[in-house]
Amino acid sequence: MPKRSLRSQLLSQRRALGHDAWLESSRAAQLNLLSLAEYQNAECVALYAPFQNETDTADILSDAFASGKRVLYPAVCGDQMVFRLVEGLHMLQEGAFGILEPCAIGTDHQANEADLIVVPGVVFDLTGHRIGYGKGFYDRFLHNPERKAHLVGLCHDFQLVDNAIPGEHHDIPMEIIVSNKRIIHINRK
Repeated sequence: MPKRSLRSQLLSQRRALGHDAWLESSRAAQLNLLSLAEYQNAECVALYAPFQNETDTADILSDAFASGKRVLYPAVCGDQMVFRLVEGLHMLQEGAFGILEPCAIGTDHQANEADLIVVPGVVFDLTGHRIGYGKGFYDRFLHNPERKAHLVGLCHDFQLVDNAIPGEHHDIPMEIIVSNKRIIHINRK
């Protein structure tokens, strides 16, 4: 199935999630992510503010703060994305595309400063490839050659497809996919 059709189909399915189903799925996925050694060992994590029934990250944020981790959130600046330090949800306001992002104050952080980056997506496959909204913000940001962060795709299980997503040269695959039902470590050998 072409990327555009797959994106459209899964976005419709995600938008149709009722609040209780979204909450239950999000909580289970977050618990799975919190169990990862890669998360537990991270001193700095990058999260995202959920949009249109994306898997929530609020429980991860609470745990990160309680564990003394630094937390970064993305902000879109023109055609680029940066990450900024967040010390509470009060620092987020509606930004580009109606998504909550850090206020335009503070230092921009690069991909090499985080130990773990939680990446949203519309569709993921079992080899770690993803389809986002099609603007390429995450792929451009993650192309930093000094990036050391583990990349974790977070999603509802229905967003995982068995068939490989056609990759492009600029796509950055995930190392781990976490859903409400499973954790998939991608073998890159």
